[in-house]
Amino acid sequence: MSPVEYLRTQHAELTALRRDLHAHPELGFEEHRTAEVVTNELGRLGLEYHAGVGKTGVVAVIPGRRRDSGRAVGLRADMDALPMHEENDFPHVSRFKGRMHGCGHDGHTAMLLGAARYLAGTRRFDGTVYLIFQPGEEGFGGGKAMVDDGLFERFPADEIYALHNWPALPPGTIAVRPGPMMAASDRIEIHIEGRGGHGAHPHMAVDPVLVAGHIITATQSIIARNVSPIDTAVISLCAMHAGNLAAMSVIPRDARLVGTVRTFRPQTQDAIERRLNELVHSIAAAFGASATLKYERAYPATINSEREAEFAA
Repeated sequence: MSPVEYLRTQHAELTALRRDLHAHPELGFEEHRTAEVVTNELGRLGLEYHAGVGKTGVVAVIPGRRRDSGRAVGLRADMDALPMHEENDFPHVSRFKGRMHGCGHDGHTAMLLGAARYLAGTRRFDGTVYLIFQPGEEGFGGGKAMVDDGLFERFPADEIYALHNWPALPPGTIAVRPGPMMAASDRIEIHIEGRGGHGAHPHMAVDPVLVAGHIITATQSIIARNVSPIDTAVISLCAMHAGNLAAMSVIPRDARLVGTVRTFRPQTQDAIERRLNELVHSIAAAFGASATLKYERAYPATINSEREAEFAA
């Protein structure tokens, strides 16, 4: 029986498991129930597992029928949810306000547990497989927490494979390529300080909302005029906070912008951070305000090694 044929026999149970995880989302390093679901399933399969790796991470060990090769392969999935409200109305909608599996990590966890069922039931391989259930992927650096907790000293894998769901692809399709696959993810926060005042007397204030508008527009010039046409990058300012919606005539004292930068090359990342700093400070100064940029390099780009990418393809 092929892996696909085997997993078809498990489809109903794995679907129910995924929907249970979807209904009970947990944020980074708070995946206690999720980890319990994972360890219960691993225990039911009779597998050796280790909980609490990198706080709430779990690692399972599956030896093959033979281990003459001495090889070890890791399979990894993330477990955490996002701090957002779910607006769906199906039966397995999130039971918690402000928490949702909006990025599909419930599916990733269910997929890896499906792999656990197949590998534990067949063991038709030479070596060892480590199943790595990672906490805190959504900006918490959960992978680093597991590495710092001795992941590769305790479970020395020669290579690791992971995937991310991609709804834009047709069902049954997997996309993989050697080299850069997913961009570095950086967080930016811009704090603009002006001088508050009355909306009817704007000449007596320094309007941070006006400054924010010019910064939002100017940041897009970085991609258009400072990044090579044969390179690629994204700057998205996704949230803004200024003033009070109930105070229509009050010019606020300050404003905040929050967003993300995505790049594949460290040189492009450096250039964007430098240009953002220059634009933010100079635009604010031009309007008599001041501004600061907080640039956080959260995750480096995902670079697939060529041999493993060709093998996965």
